[in-house]
Amino acid sequence: MDEREWLTERFEEHRTHLRAVAYRMLGSVSEADDAVQDAWLRLSRADTGGVENLGAWLTTVVARVCLNVLRSREQRREEPLEVHIPDPIIGYEDGADPEHEAVLADSVGLALLVVLETLTPAERLAFVLHDMFAVPFEEIAPMIERSPAAARQLASRARRRVRGAAPAPDPDLTRQREVVDAFFAAARDGDFDALVAVLDANVVLRSDGGTARARHTVAIRGARTVAAQALMFTQLAPFVRPALINGAAGVVVVAGGRALSIMGFTVAEGKIVAIDVIADPERLRQLDLAVLDA
Repeated sequence: MDEREWLTERFEEHRTHLRAVAYRMLGSVSEADDAVQDAWLRLSRADTGGVENLGAWLTTVVARVCLNVLRSREQRREEPLEVHIPDPIIGYEDGADPEHEAVLADSVGLALLVVLETLTPAERLAFVLHDMFAVPFEEIAPMIERSPAAARQLASRARRRVRGAAPAPDPDLTRQREVVDAFFAAARDGDFDALVAVLDANVVLRSDGGTARARHTVAIRGARTVAAQALMFTQLAPFVRPALINGAAGVVVVAGGRALSIMGFTVAEGKIVAIDVIADPERLRQLDLAVLDA
């Protein structure tokens, strides 16, 4: 085995981890893949003779690439939409695709990703690397040109925001599905009280319609307000297909072979605390829905 083959093999050992880091940093599947590819190009050109921990070296490279992407986004963003739902990872609920299930097992909920979108690039990097991947603040600090103490403060600030806005979901997927099914049953029957009963009092419904459908890009809160909106889902009932959305119970609404929307649910303590909807036609066309074909 020559040196390049050895390097390729070592890189592939870390690819899944690097993709997980990049996806949490960017909330975009395509950009995460680009960041990982960029890391490979940098590795292939670098002198790694003095690198003792290749995994840590690659994580740092990917994190720096993602940080640059996040900062570039901030500079480009002129009039941000009220809501942006990151790219979902969609899968079967029955584990029929082991490879895809491995990706889902390392995914993070849509509601949490939405909150991460509200952080500054430095906050997001500090939180993701430390809280999700246990990278020491001493290693994070140079990436953002701060002291370890400042990096710790950034992560702490991000952590408080996440805890307040993205409750931890119930770990029982079966229970999640029961609650989501009850939601759609109530919507189908037009049962307002049953809808309110399955929703947390402070539930948030976020809908991302994209720039072309900005009036469909909204965020509303409160059980009664969301229940009233959900009554409009009645006509969609025949087209709802259960799916895993970032490892949690969700649905894809498909009609005529075309995805109309993707809905991710966060269920905590038996109630729906967040519903995240992607209804942007352009993004829906770009997503890989082959996993739902049966």
